[in-house]
Amino acid sequence: MTDPVFDCAPYRARLLALAAELPQIPRADLYAFLDRAGELSEHLPEQLGSVLDQFKASSGDHGYLLLSGLPLDEDRLPATPTSTPAPNDRQLLSMEAMLAVIGRRLGLHTGYAELRAGSIYHDVYPSPNPNYLSSETSETLLDFHTEMAYHLLQPDYVMLACSRADHERRAETLIGSVRRALPLLDASTRARLFDRGMPCSVDLAFRGGLRDPGAIARVKPLYGDESDPFLGYDRELLAPEAPRDKEAVRALGRALDAAAVGIGLTPGDILILDNFRTAHARTPFSPRWDGKDRWLHRVYLRTDRYGQLSGTERAGDAVPFVPRR
Repeated sequence: MTDPVFDCAPYRARLLALAAELPQIPRADLYAFLDRAGELSEHLPEQLGSVLDQFKASSGDHGYLLLSGLPLDEDRLPATPTSTPAPNDRQLLSMEAMLAVIGRRLGLHTGYAELRAGSIYHDVYPSPNPNYLSSETSETLLDFHTEMAYHLLQPDYVMLACSRADHERRAETLIGSVRRALPLLDASTRARLFDRGMPCSVDLAFRGGLRDPGAIARVKPLYGDESDPFLGYDRELLAPEAPRDKEAVRALGRALDAAAVGIGLTPGDILILDNFRTAHARTPFSPRWDGKDRWLHRVYLRTDRYGQLSGTERAGDAVPFVPRR
């Protein structure tokens, strides 16, 4: 892919028509809802379908795809949530419909059993006094990380849909692509990082109730094809021990910073991240607690690209935690 941005505004009418064919209370039977979304994904506008197919084949140097101009709920959007998970009887929102149909063109929506009770749709909103590693932070930087790099069944794609932006439009999602960062590393650093498992802690949800179980996973910062590697990076959780490993990981972090692109998500945007090729972060913003704070919707997708599926899975399944070793 050469251009990571695609304007969906010309196709709004067609996308709204597809959304109208979905069950309108998705959580009443999420399997049926996502099965129907899979059927409808074959009827996306041809140009949009082609862009998604190209992105799945190769996410290019940028490692992300930004879809803009998608249909919104306009006046019927409820207040930004203050708790999770969403009520089972909540009516389908436009951005949830888009995540369903567009996401099924790419893969299978997956829940993680220990994370938000295995729910498929995550409301992402500011919360008072969250843990600094949580997506519910707002006034501190959520630092660079590959989503669940420590999980053997980490998602292939992370999809973020925006129903509301923050009031001042300060928040940016930062994306660091390994394909853009790699040329900034010298050969000896690349060699040190490649296929070398390093200790890694895990997010709160995966700690089994323990405050700090230590570095219970091992993550390879670079792995796969040496000339076009996958990325496994988490600035907060990756804990290399040897001095040379620490310096190599710091160099990788600097390269990701230098290569980073910032995207301010606006209502009607969906950002799709290739989670094997990127790390992402989010800059601070100031919530007002007025019912109209920033509100994103997040889903995770798995595909058969990297052996993440055995062939019996369904969209809507939740998988248990298995740490990388």
